[in-house]
Amino acid sequence: MVDLWQKCPSCQEMVLIRELERNLKVCPRCLYHFPIPAKTRIEIIVDLNSFTEYDMELEPFDSLGFKDTKRYSERLKEAQEKTGLKEAFIYGKGSIGGNPVIIGVIEFEFLGGSLGLVMGEKATRAVELALREKNVLIIFCASGGARMQEGTLSLMQMAKISAALGRLKSEGVPYISILTDPTTGGVTASFGMLGDIIIAEPGALIGFAGPRVIKETIGEELPPGFQRSEYLLQHGMVDMVVDRRKLREILVKLLNLLYG
Repeated sequence: MVDLWQKCPSCQEMVLIRELERNLKVCPRCLYHFPIPAKTRIEIIVDLNSFTEYDMELEPFDSLGFKDTKRYSERLKEAQEKTGLKEAFIYGKGSIGGNPVIIGVIEFEFLGGSLGLVMGEKATRAVELALREKNVLIIFCASGGARMQEGTLSLMQMAKISAALGRLKSEGVPYISILTDPTTGGVTASFGMLGDIIIAEPGALIGFAGPRVIKETIGEELPPGFQRSEYLLQHGMVDMVVDRRKLREILVKLLNLLYG
């Protein structure tokens, strides 16, 4: 039997799945933003049939022979079967409102959108493509942090991507970072917060360490809404919080200004 309803985890109301899909997976009652796949993000943002994906064949491997409760190679296989992707990062060339862009998106369902060697390589290639083409770069972030199964190799990607973004900035090519729920760990500590313009989805968890870890470390109660998009906007950490249903319209306006 096909499910017709889905419960909103925020307001606990039952919502027709068809209504949710028409609303771009935003709850019509409380405006909670449901997570959506990386490919769906691209579809609802870029102009119809304008997106060309690059480096689809690149995939991670178990260079350290890592094993916890499962072998890393098994986890990779499961993530690839679950998402239909080789790695957690998709990037390519497209247009938004007729404006050319290089766009990258992290798929959170692929090992929590964790930053590993191949994601770092693909993200760096996205930056370098934007530099060659002199096109605005847009990256949608959603991550639990660095991929522990790759050890130091994963941490190196923070510096690698940041250095590439430094070259992009020196050439005056704009970078728009869009933070979705959640964006944490090494992604926040590197390219997530390096955008010339930083946009966040409503209610997104954004930070380095989680609120529980911070609370236990400092031994203090955290303020209401700590590490959520709206709190970061109030404290100058992001430039705007934009409802998913209005994001394409906002991006078109920004790109018209940047290319104008």
